[in-house]
Amino acid sequence: MARIVSVDYGRKRTGIAVTDPLQLIANGLVTVSTSELFTFLSDYVNREQVERIVVGEPRQPDGTPSENMERVKQFVNRWRKAMPQIPIEFYDERFTSVLAHRTMIDAGLGKKRRQDKALVDEISATIILQSYMESRKFNV
Repeated sequence: MARIVSVDYGRKRTGIAVTDPLQLIANGLVTVSTSELFTFLSDYVNREQVERIVVGEPRQPDGTPSENMERVKQFVNRWRKAMPQIPIEFYDERFTSVLAHRTMIDAGLGKKRRQDKALVDEISATIILQSYMESRKFNV
């Protein structure tokens, strides 16, 4: 099997998470500058077998698109044109930042570490990926 990569796309930073090759466990990989995201992912898929990319779909709590949606769509469309062999799809990311902060508190991280926005983005990407994997279990 190949890995699944998830992306928590942000204006400045983007969190990235990845599964193991058997797609059992989601782990945070890195947070990159959004301006470097396309290059980073392109290099990654050339080194590793990747089945698909899952991008957090930014929505407001009421389900309407957030202000970041247009930037995310532009990235997804660029990826689809450049790398059609690796599918990219959206997955609802509502509340992942809240869940990431809760996870950090539950893990006993201090206030200073919880304020690390890059870490929050990476954990958010991991939560998106874990949620995506769990949803597939029930839809198989």
